[in-house]
Amino acid sequence: MNQLARVLLILAALSGAICVAIGAMGAHSLPKRLESQGFTQEQVDKKLQQCELATRYQMFHALAILALAASGYCTRSKLATIASVLMLLGTIGFSGGLYSMVFANEIIHWSIVPIGGSLFILGWLHLAASAIFQRLSS
Repeated sequence: MNQLARVLLILAALSGAICVAIGAMGAHSLPKRLESQGFTQEQVDKKLQQCELATRYQMFHALAILALAASGYCTRSKLATIASVLMLLGTIGFSGGLYSMVFANEIIHWSIVPIGGSLFILGWLHLAASAIFQRLSS
């Protein structure tokens, strides 16, 4: 395994671990924590939905990066490598932005979540392009 695949594998595994930890917190202690901070039931429900969405997208993309790294595909395709990086950045923007809204009740800038989502889309499009161009060159 080369250095790039190793780094991506480590980052994917850490992202997965963080996702599970935040998901567990969201399922168990977060509702009471939010209620004790004075949020209405409607606000708590919205924050729990945001947390669940953030963890779901983070896990999907951690698994995608894991597959690219473990298979070695990212080392054979520059577009697949770019896809992995875009997915990591998307996780920071999309999931990180939602987490900041849930846990800190703040966000650096409102656009970080849709920018993160756009990075996810670009990552998947780069992955598709890597398969298309590999097929054409074979």
